[in-house]
Amino acid sequence: MTEDTERHAMKMAKKKAARDKIMATKTEKKGLVIVHTGKGKGKSSAAFGMIFRCIAHDMKCGVVQFIKGGMSTGERDLILSKFTDICSFHTMGEGFTWETQDKTRDTEMAQAAWEQAKTLIRDESNHMVLLDEINIALRYDYIDVNEVVEFLTNEKPEMTHVVLTGRNAKEELIELADLVTEMELVKHPFRSGIKAQIGVEY
Repeated sequence: MTEDTERHAMKMAKKKAARDKIMATKTEKKGLVIVHTGKGKGKSSAAFGMIFRCIAHDMKCGVVQFIKGGMSTGERDLILSKFTDICSFHTMGEGFTWETQDKTRDTEMAQAAWEQAKTLIRDESNHMVLLDEINIALRYDYIDVNEVVEFLTNEKPEMTHVVLTGRNAKEELIELADLVTEMELVKHPFRSGIKAQIGVEY
C-alpha cells in the first residue's frame, strides 16, 4: 500500500466513524411534509420519483394534480395503465392558469382537488400522497394556505408523507415542512427556442 493510498484509507475510516456516530443518533420515524419549489426544473419529476419508490416497495400512495390538465404524461400514463391497484391518481386541474383564464373555474377545480387530497391523506393506508402543483393554487389564493397548514398540522396521520410541489411555495408552508428543496434555475433549453419534449418534460 502506497503512502497516498494509506493516507486516503485512514481519512475515509475517520469519516466513516464520524458518520456512524451521527447515524446512531437518528432513530425517529415520522411522516414528513416535503416541499419542492423554486424556478428550476425537476420539482414534479423528483416527487414522482418518490411515488415510484413507494410503488416499488408495494406501498399504497396517491397523486392529486392541481393545475396540469388532461394532457398525457409518462408518469400518469404508466400509473393508470399498470399501478391503479396501489396508486390512486387524480388529475383535477384543467390546465395552467394562463390557458384557462377563468379564475372562478380554476378556484372551483382547486377546491375540488383539495377535497380529494384531504380524503387521500386521511386514509392511513396511504404511505405517501403527492399534491402536484398545489403551490400554484396556493399562490393565486384558490386555496387558503392557512387551511392547508392547519390540516397538515392537525389531521395528517402521523406516518403519512405528503409532498407538495410548485413554484413560489408560501412561507407558511415552508415553515411547517420537514424537508424543503428549492430547485435553482441555472440553464434551460426553452430559452434557446427548444420546446418541451416527451420523455424529458412529460
